[in-house]
Amino acid sequence: MTNGENLSFENGETPGKYDIVNLILTPNKTFQYVQVGSYMKSAPYGRQFTINESLIKWNARFKQVPHSVCSNSCIPGYRKVLRELQQKCCYDCVLCSEGEISNDTDMMNCIRCLDHEWSNEKRNVCISRTVDFLSYGDPLGISLCVCAIQLSLLTLVVLATFLKHKDTPIVKANNRELSYILLISLTLSFLCALLFIGQPNIITCIFQQAAFGIVFTIAISSVLAKTVTVLIAFNSIKPGSKSRRWMSSQVSMYLVCLCSFGEIIICFGGFFYSPPFPHFDTSERSLKMTLYCNQGSANTFYVAVGYMIFLAVISFIIAFLARKLPDNFNEASHITFSMLVFCSVWISFFPAYLSTKGKYMTAVEIFAMLASSTGLLTCIFFPKCYIIIIRPDLNTKQSLIGKKEKFAGCAIEVK
Repeated sequence: MTNGENLSFENGETPGKYDIVNLILTPNKTFQYVQVGSYMKSAPYGRQFTINESLIKWNARFKQVPHSVCSNSCIPGYRKVLRELQQKCCYDCVLCSEGEISNDTDMMNCIRCLDHEWSNEKRNVCISRTVDFLSYGDPLGISLCVCAIQLSLLTLVVLATFLKHKDTPIVKANNRELSYILLISLTLSFLCALLFIGQPNIITCIFQQAAFGIVFTIAISSVLAKTVTVLIAFNSIKPGSKSRRWMSSQVSMYLVCLCSFGEIIICFGGFFYSPPFPHFDTSERSLKMTLYCNQGSANTFYVAVGYMIFLAVISFIIAFLARKLPDNFNEASHITFSMLVFCSVWISFFPAYLSTKGKYMTAVEIFAMLASSTGLLTCIFFPKCYIIIIRPDLNTKQSLIGKKEKFAGCAIEVK
């Protein structure tokens, strides 16, 4: 330039200087332009925009200072959503979603909280989640705990009754040793429910799976052995039958051990492949995160339950085939109904378990354990307890043989 000023170009254009003027209507109805500020892009940062507010005169009809945008700023907790087909200064303020926050004004996007955190009600701060699990202080946990203890004590009372009357025909029928094993396994199965209540740790998680699978399988195997005993006993009275050689308590014990060994392989195979461990479930969209025992491999859990149901179905089929044998000696009708209850509980367990979340999944599992065990205890042993305690006159060999003359002298007793 001829006057010595430096001139720079930006994007092919010269940075201009703009005057900010105030249009004032004078009393004589004329307009007067008064410069109140300026904008110079080439000026140093912080001095580009200058304005003298004392020189500005507003029309008396203006009640407030006009805004240069059509929307107010979005406060923290909200994000800006631009309006379609309108200027960029026009937008809506939308509250951040749960689990997300905005900690500054006019934020375009919300920030997602960490897995162990959750947003507060105002959506402007991430706070730590509270740990939730089925505890002994929870009303649901207390109820399940009380039920488990009461049922286990009731089972021990039944066991004591059988031991006291161990030499009576009704107890000796259908292998009393199997009855003892079944009652002990039912007692342990009720107490196993206590492992699922309280804060999970690595020890309880391992014992949950082992106790759940092995103890229940011993119970079902005992029922299966009793069912086979019923069928063999009545087939052994036929002339020329070779079934008598199977009428031994050792054969029943072998059957229980063999069926239980299959569940042991499944459980320990799952432990070595993918052991259970305590885990926080942060998938729930809430301020709570559930601490539960991750079974490692879900397939191991379903195979273990499926194996128990398989044994129960076999026992149900055999008991159903033997249901028309003389009822005085025969437990088949009671076993049939008990297996029907057992299978119904565990088949309905899967949709109920998969449709719940958090600590209620554990509660559903405990309820299935208690309900299925109660079904076995009620259907198999209560009819015998009724005869032992209320109708002792029926607890005689002559009464049990009844009028079935063709079965006379055949007591289903395995010594």
